[in-house]
Amino acid sequence: MSTIRVKKSDPPESKEVLASAIVKISKALEDLQRSGLNEEAIIVLLRDKTKVGKRDIQIIFNGLRRMKGWYCK
Repeated sequence: MSTIRVKKSDPPESKEVLASAIVKISKALEDLQRSGLNEEAIIVLLRDKTKVGKRDIQIIFNGLRRMKGWYCK
């Protein structure tokens, strides 16, 4: 497993930049779902390449779907 390091930006990103990024992520997920592959197919492909469990991928998809509502009001 690789190590992930988070670098803090100096100064921190503005709320507007973060909100814009969250909206873009939400749009990307919608585009992926409209790509012609159903969610189960996307999960199988991700699981095959990443070795991440199906349940974990489903939890991430659920979080991505709800993230815009959680953070962009």
